[in-house]
Amino acid sequence: MTKQEAIIKAQTFFDEGYACSQSVLLTFANQFDLDEWTAKLISSTFGGGMGRLRQKCGAVTGGFMVLGLKYGNANPKDMDTKLAAYRKVRDLDHRVEEIHGTTNCGEILKKFATEADVAERKHHKIICRKVVGDVTGQVYDMIN
Repeated sequence: MTKQEAIIKAQTFFDEGYACSQSVLLTFANQFDLDEWTAKLISSTFGGGMGRLRQKCGAVTGGFMVLGLKYGNANPKDMDTKLAAYRKVRDLDHRVEEIHGTTNCGEILKKFATEADVAERKHHKIICRKVVGDVTGQVYDMIN
């Protein structure tokens, strides 16, 4: 899958109604032998800035999950791998912050959408779809 295909795939998932977190994780799930059903469930509560708490952007947390699949540690004593994966997470966070000025869902919404847009769920088309694409592109670059 090319970078552009990954971005389109993630945005298509988002357009179908999947949360931003799900859209990013689902895009890469098959690459890590993670079945789509499990990926959907694992990432389902991270949308809207963690269960609509408007905290860390769901697309970003979906990206963190993909980085965990690629770089994470399975051995609790493997601190080198664990810390290297944490660096990848911070790198993705920084990359998205450079694009959007923040990785906080509520701050992104305030920056790009009005309260009325959010109330009417228009923010999905105004900014969230773009963030899903941007995060997916950054993750693609980081794992390929």
